[in-house]
Amino acid sequence: MKKRVMCLGIFFLFFLLISSLFFYFAIRNNENQVKTTGVYTPTKEYIMKNNAGDSIVIGGGCFWCIEAVFSRIEGVTNAVSGYAGGTIANPSYQEVSSGLSGHAEVVIVEFEPAAITLAEILDIFFQAHDPTTINRQGADVGPQYRSIIFYKNEEQKNEIQKAIERAQNDYKNKIVTELQPLGMIYRAEEYHQDYYEINKNASYCRLVILPKLQKLKLK
Repeated sequence: MKKRVMCLGIFFLFFLLISSLFFYFAIRNNENQVKTTGVYTPTKEYIMKNNAGDSIVIGGGCFWCIEAVFSRIEGVTNAVSGYAGGTIANPSYQEVSSGLSGHAEVVIVEFEPAAITLAEILDIFFQAHDPTTINRQGADVGPQYRSIIFYKNEEQKNEIQKAIERAQNDYKNKIVTELQPLGMIYRAEEYHQDYYEINKNASYCRLVILPKLQKLKLK
């Protein structure tokens, strides 16, 4: 009898393990299929549109998540998914996802300083992702998913450093967000833009992005 119960217990644990692995790979497969399909258009250097306002380039995991967050923030006039921090020109998603181009998935956040400050933007950023993990956010793993901020000048750099000091109080582990001077930024392929808005029923959106928005009390 005891042996039968033990066998049933082992079988149940094995079933849970297989189910968890299936669930994990189903999400990842769905994400990768969407990110690598569609009509490919070469990325181009991104030119800031909001000349009257300000901008900051941030990366905190998959750009679908960060774009969905900041497109809902009052005072943000534009949130565009792109690539920055790499070594090749006009990278494709495939090149970035290989981890060999050096680029991070980023979001170009353009905003009106009269409506929202850079400090407020940065505070939201540190709430919207885990800045204590190196080269990963949840199931998304690789240097393209690193936590990173690109600054345009010393004033922005100082503001970012202050934001990191504030955010550190909310985390037990050390914040590992990289700071780099802003260089070339490339707009990601069109099928990445407004991804959450267009694909709210996709598994990645329901299981990863939506809980993040709910945590931040964003619709």
